[in-house]
Amino acid sequence: MKVAVIGAGNVGGTLAQRIVEADLCDVVLVDIASGMARAKALDLADAKSLTSITAKVEGTGDYKKICASDIVVVTAGFPRQPGMTREDLLKKNVSITRQVVKEVAKYARDCILIMVTNPLDILTYVALKESNFNPKRVMGMGGVLDASRFSNLIAQELNVSAESVKTLVIGAHGEAMMPLLRYCTVNGIGVLELLSREKLDLIVENTIKRGAEIVSLLGKGSAYYAPSAAVFLMVKAILKNEQKVVPACVWLSGEYNLKDICIGVPVKLGRNGIEEIIQVKLNPKEQKQLSNYAQSVKDTFSRLKK
Repeated sequence: MKVAVIGAGNVGGTLAQRIVEADLCDVVLVDIASGMARAKALDLADAKSLTSITAKVEGTGDYKKICASDIVVVTAGFPRQPGMTREDLLKKNVSITRQVVKEVAKYARDCILIMVTNPLDILTYVALKESNFNPKRVMGMGGVLDASRFSNLIAQELNVSAESVKTLVIGAHGEAMMPLLRYCTVNGIGVLELLSREKLDLIVENTIKRGAEIVSLLGKGSAYYAPSAAVFLMVKAILKNEQKVVPACVWLSGEYNLKDICIGVPVKLGRNGIEEIIQVKLNPKEQKQLSNYAQSVKDTFSRLKK
């Protein structure tokens, strides 16, 4: 099996490292800065004798090398800078996404496409329309990362293993994300029984601000360890047909009373990509919040087309 990673920056390079070191499959790193892609691939390959890895890794600037890829992950784009909102990234990254996806559709027509570039919800939609792929083969990484951050902060507050905390975050990948507290548990115990609502509201706020906090502290660039781990989980679930339930940005055609929009909801991932979109019950307030966000995404996309 083979995974192509478009964009050899921090997220793409670290994702390649995770895949190769897990000996999951062969990897090709593609970047317009072909020297950087080649350098990182050579560096990873030089570690193979030290880590008993058999997976092959290649770096290139040539999209022809992505032929026969089972999965293509797109991380290419401008990174978020301090003071920059996700919407500020929009115009910069839409054109990049269209160019990249055009090449993916040309050379890896049968792949499953995972978007990582922000603003995620809009760019996943752009990728779907540009590729003309079956919607079950196009998704965005967002909810997995947001849920991981939420789980980590809850675990820190309770002083428990982060692995024992299961959370669900739907909606936006960004400031309008929706952590669903009643679906969040610690080894089966509802978090609402373990923490006060006030404390949980603060944790939700910190989860929402986490990405911006990291950007501010770095001064240049954005998070990449946790994002690459989130994508790796999705890639592994697909290649190994794990039927794993995770929140991901996917195209809806009536689910959650939404149509023709890419937004974060729980899905089941397997060898065919999105095996199932899982619909959880939302209360009227949550449904309205999700619908309002979906409309804001559509409005933004409409402005983009003008």
